[in-house]
Amino acid sequence: MAKELKELTSREENYSQWYNDLVVKADLAENSAVRGCMVIKPYGYAIWEKMQRQLDDMFKETGHVNAYFPLFIPKSFLSKEADHVEGFAKECAVVTHYRLKNDPNGSGVVVDPEAKLDEELIVRPTSETIIWSTYKNWIQSYRDLPILCNQWANVVRWEMRTRLFLRTAEFLWQEGHTAHATEAEALEEARKMLEVYAQFAEEYMALPVVKGVKSANERFAGAVETFCIEAMMQDGKALQAGTSHFLGQNFAKAFDVQFVNKENKLDYVWATSWGVSTRLIGALIMAHSDNNGLVLPPKLAPFQVVIVPIYKNEEQLSLISDKVRALMAELKTLGVSVKYDDSDNKKPGWKFAEYELKGVPVRLAMGARDLENGTVELMRRDTLEKETISFDGIAQHIKQLLDDIQKNIYTKALNFRTSVTREVNSYEEFKVELEKGGFLSAHWDGTPETEERIKAETKATIRCLPLDGDLTPGVCMVTGKPSARRVLFARSY
Repeated sequence: MAKELKELTSREENYSQWYNDLVVKADLAENSAVRGCMVIKPYGYAIWEKMQRQLDDMFKETGHVNAYFPLFIPKSFLSKEADHVEGFAKECAVVTHYRLKNDPNGSGVVVDPEAKLDEELIVRPTSETIIWSTYKNWIQSYRDLPILCNQWANVVRWEMRTRLFLRTAEFLWQEGHTAHATEAEALEEARKMLEVYAQFAEEYMALPVVKGVKSANERFAGAVETFCIEAMMQDGKALQAGTSHFLGQNFAKAFDVQFVNKENKLDYVWATSWGVSTRLIGALIMAHSDNNGLVLPPKLAPFQVVIVPIYKNEEQLSLISDKVRALMAELKTLGVSVKYDDSDNKKPGWKFAEYELKGVPVRLAMGARDLENGTVELMRRDTLEKETISFDGIAQHIKQLLDDIQKNIYTKALNFRTSVTREVNSYEEFKVELEKGGFLSAHWDGTPETEERIKAETKATIRCLPLDGDLTPGVCMVTGKPSARRVLFARSY
């Protein structure tokens, strides 16, 4: 394991390689035999399960229910909403045939040309179209509204440049799709789900986020408004961590989803959609981890405490195990997840390095001397600090320590974001400061032409118009034209 750590590229040397090394060496995921797709390994999937479980509870607390919709979407459905199809056309995987046959030349199997589909099927890049074609059958009256559905699913977007968790051809996510009787209700829903995402990011991921609205250029294809949460990674690049879209009546009109309102008149339904994906695992890694490996917030760690016995013989192991079992039972009653690693095929030093690499928040080590003294060695992963403490009352100490670690990880990330967020007032200053990374708050004249110019010349994009941002009018840093407010720029993933 020491060799594994030695081979972990440092953040300072090559941040991108450090990330790739860490994902693989911490046993989170690996590239698959299918180009651009990943295998999420058990430890990585355990993190996703923790995220999924918490988010699912939060969705249900706000009145949402889970459903499931088809993986395949008829091509004609995508054609019905012009902005939507334009936004996703270049990323779509298309099914054209439904059967294989043996190659007459004996070279395995080939596509049977006689099995061509009458209409091609798109492997879903997102589900608005298939869901709104379904909602048409569910909605006749205002009494059928609202519909508050979410689905946990996989989607396919045919990415050319992929990176584990951050951008893959297939990824896991949840997508909420809701239908409402009024514009006000739909807007309230979109904003409510943005708050849910922000709460999850900050309270569970220990990830400070900026809540904002996307510019027209960065808006979701087919949306009237896109709300987002933006996070800052340790290399000074931004990451979009979640989005919530107010779709207006666009999809209802595309699929002719009308209802009889309270005034007994026909109207089109108002819609939202919102989602987060396994990209959040990438955010978790890049926001908190260090050159020793993962640093996981306790609320999302697959297990929060690992206990490693240090012994010379079976008698010592038996005595340590008796102590540990009692402690594990106490921790379990406090809601703390714990692993006892008494395997005999690896030395304690190897185990210490492995759990440090995997970001386990608290590590306990107990040996013969600890048994005699009634003590245990404790190490916290966020600071790598060690202490030898009394075994009595340790369960409550660990419970409090986990809360402290969660808060400390958040505070560290918040302090970093604050340190790399600056105001700039000229385009030249913008270009200089951009090389240092971070968020840059600047005036922009509100035109897509200026936005595109900045992106082409600097590779920076408008991350959002912050909901609590500076609304003081000024002049655009590029054109000198009037600007209604400052917006947030950054280079991003």
